[in-house]
Amino acid sequence: MPIVSIKNADNYTWGTNCDGWHLAASKNLSVIQERVPKGSSETRHLHNQAEQFFYILSGIATLEVSGDIQVIHPNEGFHIPAGVAHTLSNEHEEDLEFLVVSTPPSHGDRENA
Repeated sequence: MPIVSIKNADNYTWGTNCDGWHLAASKNLSVIQERVPKGSSETRHLHNQAEQFFYILSGIATLEVSGDIQVIHPNEGFHIPAGVAHTLSNEHEEDLEFLVVSTPPSHGDRENA
């Protein structure tokens, strides 16, 4: 297995100028590094099957989970069980970079909430 990084991983864009890199993808696991510029956010949604863990690398994430606001700093993480509505945003000046680990993978298992 090769060493993987954002330099050689598959890249996709989402939202307003946000990036994602698939660092690991199998039928049971997804690990994605994402970058969210200041002022950007995702649409509020949930995953019916996938649970997710967000781990902040740099910047500060604002995560709304079932109506509660969590502010997550570098080297901190937050677990979201399957079926729980959430949205992530970057309300700060520097880019937000984080890992999102999903099991099973969350792509194709998303509905707006």
